[in-house]
Amino acid sequence: MSRQAELLSVNRSSLYRNPPKEKAMSSEDLYIMRRIDELHTDHPTWGYRTITRVIRRDDNLLVNRKKIRRMMRDMGVYTIYPKPNLSKRYHAQYIRPYLLRNLDITHPDQVWGVDITYIRMEKGFLYLFVIIDWYSRRIIDFELSTTLEKGFVLNCLKRAFAKRKPQIINSDQGGHFTNPDYINLLEEMGIKISMDGKGQALDNVRTERFFRTLKYDLIYINEFDSPQELRRSLNHYMNEYNTYRPHSSIDGRCPDEAYYEDLWVAA
Repeated sequence: MSRQAELLSVNRSSLYRNPPKEKAMSSEDLYIMRRIDELHTDHPTWGYRTITRVIRRDDNLLVNRKKIRRMMRDMGVYTIYPKPNLSKRYHAQYIRPYLLRNLDITHPDQVWGVDITYIRMEKGFLYLFVIIDWYSRRIIDFELSTTLEKGFVLNCLKRAFAKRKPQIINSDQGGHFTNPDYINLLEEMGIKISMDGKGQALDNVRTERFFRTLKYDLIYINEFDSPQELRRSLNHYMNEYNTYRPHSSIDGRCPDEAYYEDLWVAA
């Protein structure tokens, strides 16, 4: 047990402690969360008030705005529009400026984008963290988690850095990226840190576009019974996305072709 804890980088005492049982969510709440995800994917500038009105009207559900706002917060869903005093939510001392405005992205590993999205299952949900090379659109790595604790983000980044590292990493100003562990990890690796402006929709457009494509290609047309089934499907999708799917933005090549061919040229 000690060796397993060491390999997994977890506290040994947690292996002997029964985790507290989480209260099961009602089928109605899960349905509402699905609708929030669908509406936000299609209309990222809609706030909780508009989403509440649409759900009341289209789904005939008596749900109040406070509940929708709480669910959006729990899902990690934030409306995209400039919001005054947004930095009060996060650790302002860890916020970094946006470095990509007017930057010409010309080669692989110049800029990686990172973000988290809500992924629904038949009877629950998970969170997906993704690392994308912005030049080639290649999915560098990804990780699933049952919670929004920051550990799964850091573990995925460390795994990716063991193979390659970018010059710049861009993220939003969420709590997973405005904390000392994230900042210190990137600074120790000599990576420049870029963060989206407050609610600016275009600052992270490549990553947001991928999430939209993923959800319409895979998530919304399937019902996943378990995390294992979802993980298998994501592995297959990511592999096909990287090795087979052509992109017009990279001359009709698939991301792996653009990444490895142009990486060799840049070297």
